[in-house]
Amino acid sequence: MSFQSLGLSKPLLDALAAKDYSQATPIQLQAIPTVLTGRDLLGIAQTGTGKTAAFMLPSLDRLAAARQIPKPGQIRMLVLAPTRELASQIAASAEAYGKFMRLSVGVIFGGVPNHKSVRTVARGLDVLVATPGRLLDLIDQRALTLRELEILVLDEADQMLDLGFIHALKRIVAWCRRSARPCSSRPPCRGRSRSLPTAT
Repeated sequence: MSFQSLGLSKPLLDALAAKDYSQATPIQLQAIPTVLTGRDLLGIAQTGTGKTAAFMLPSLDRLAAARQIPKPGQIRMLVLAPTRELASQIAASAEAYGKFMRLSVGVIFGGVPNHKSVRTVARGLDVLVATPGRLLDLIDQRALTLRELEILVLDEADQMLDLGFIHALKRIVAWCRRSARPCSSRPPCRGRSRSLPTAT
């Protein structure tokens, strides 16, 4: 089935065409309509089946439709990943899919000077991809809040648990729950949506 049949906006379809993507994979066919309506999602698929696009495409669509500007030190969508390599790949995909949208994307992870991460989030971002440890560093420093968060994604959640991030994830999810607020996005979004894609 083609991406055009899934209800994605023209800027996203143009970005997919630029990458020569026309047919959606099974995980994308199931995930995209669900995320577009703002519902929670748990997805399991093999590596290489387009899992990142499955959650990123509809999420970008929702963010663009809401036309909100992120405030300094705040983010609208958070994607947590277990490693810096995966975080970088996800951020690159977000930039590629959103190339015809006015959405800001940033990525933070350990192993780089802390002040660079602070600078990344200082102006506010539509999409932030992060490893749990560095995200908690910035929250503890009050360089970042999750007050305006609309979409939360835990990518490779099982691997993050295997790596010992369970306490970090519990803290992050607890903050999200405390700051939960309605978000205005394309139909119908009631509250915050969460995606937990993982690979087999």
